[in-house]
Amino acid sequence: MLSFIYALFGAICWGIAPAFGKLGLKDVHPLDGLAVRTLLTVILVGIFIGIWFISSGGIGRITAVPGKTWCFIGIEAFFATFAGDLAYYAAIKRGDIGQTSLVLAASPLLTFWVGWYFMGETVSALKLTGAMLIVIGLICMSLNPS
Repeated sequence: MLSFIYALFGAICWGIAPAFGKLGLKDVHPLDGLAVRTLLTVILVGIFIGIWFISSGGIGRITAVPGKTWCFIGIEAFFATFAGDLAYYAAIKRGDIGQTSLVLAASPLLTFWVGWYFMGETVSALKLTGAMLIVIGLICMSLNPS
């Protein structure tokens, strides 16, 4: 249940964030906006994570993280934080945030497939139904793009 609450809070945060991004990008190139966002993230998140990290004894734990893990997390950071966010900023700069967010919400379809095909995760009827609902939603949205 706690993971659901965390996910719901994350969804709320991600749901309201595009409105602020769109406002911030009004007179700014998407790459410049991403640079500002990244710098603010490094500063603000760095402070909060740094305090938590130091106070919880994280320095000892991070030295034990294997190099392979650093590599995988680095690749994830590139796709999620740089490439994905740059595409997202370009999309909300030029388009409707509602439509953009709905298209980006299709990302779980790819994650679902990668989890099944490459990682051997099981496909349940409930997961498959959810994936089909996302596809149906995208089809409905493409029929009336305005």
